[in-house]
Amino acid sequence: MGAGKRGVLTAAVTVVCAVTVLAVPGTAFAAPTPPPGPGTTASVTVVTSDVELEAVRKKLDTLYRAAAKATDEYNAAEEKARQQTAQVVRLAKKIVEGRERLDDLKDRAGAAAAAQYRGGGLPPEARLVLSDDPQEFLDGAGRVRQEQHATKGLLGEMTRTQRDLEEYAEDAREQMRELEAGRKVKAAAQKRIERQIEAAEKLEAELEQEEKERLARLERQAAARAQATWLSSGVLDELTSKATAQGRKAVAYATAQIGKPYQWGAEGPNTFDCSGLTSQAWLAAGKTIPRTSQMQWQHLKRVDVKDMRPGDLIIYWADASHVGMYVGDGVMVHAPRPGRTVTLAGAGSMPILGVVRPDPAAG
Repeated sequence: MGAGKRGVLTAAVTVVCAVTVLAVPGTAFAAPTPPPGPGTTASVTVVTSDVELEAVRKKLDTLYRAAAKATDEYNAAEEKARQQTAQVVRLAKKIVEGRERLDDLKDRAGAAAAAQYRGGGLPPEARLVLSDDPQEFLDGAGRVRQEQHATKGLLGEMTRTQRDLEEYAEDAREQMRELEAGRKVKAAAQKRIERQIEAAEKLEAELEQEEKERLARLERQAAARAQATWLSSGVLDELTSKATAQGRKAVAYATAQIGKPYQWGAEGPNTFDCSGLTSQAWLAAGKTIPRTSQMQWQHLKRVDVKDMRPGDLIIYWADASHVGMYVGDGVMVHAPRPGRTVTLAGAGSMPILGVVRPDPAAG
């Protein structure tokens, strides 16, 4: 989970910062309330403990992670639908061209038949046999062979064109069936996203303002603890790799989006989800990469965390449902979740699944 609403983390997230955050008392207590005086009605103030708020935090984390996973499914279905739609358009164009070609071949075949009719209705071979001129016979024999070869080629081309048209039509029908199935997957994913986000927002809406502030503090503490543990492992000690030219462009794009709202399924320019941010950042750097965090994990080159360089993508959670971009000094930029904005956070503030590199050939 990324940084809270109070702003972005500084680019240099350190253990000292983590320890400072951790020093905040873990439990808040309400001030003693004087007993009600005579004639007054007693009121009871229910104070939610930090233990209960921690349970709320974990529940919210679970809900938003489920929404993130469903968002990946939605984005994958959306990307596949775009590809299938483009394929249907290409097939439709081929079908049109094939029909035009077939019509042309039929016209040529009709012209040949008309020529034969004008020659008395006899095939060329018969007219040749009836010829009394030896030279005409020899010349005609060559023409007959040419005409037979041309006719055979014409018929063969018509057959191939007809077969191609049938294949294009079947391919188009298959693509449309898959497109319809993809629409159902996309719609189901959208429902899951909306259901999870609605549940999370309802849970947060039930909190008082003071409880929301304490909850935000607990979120920062959890992220700081994870970052401190990550840093204490010595992972930064061996990080010496420099960013490539493309990596610097990708980082510049991603960090320029800081402060823009998270929106599931969004690829900018005004809102982003996590993989929308990383894919658009690398597109701005001249490199097309997969749209979703799961596909980025599956298809991009994996590198060791100790070899990480700015511009590399950090994939989080065991299901690869979140991604951020490493910017250096133990910090990454990401679009956290609904209700948050693009921000900087500790690279180790969530469980790291692995690191992938969009430009492995560079540098």
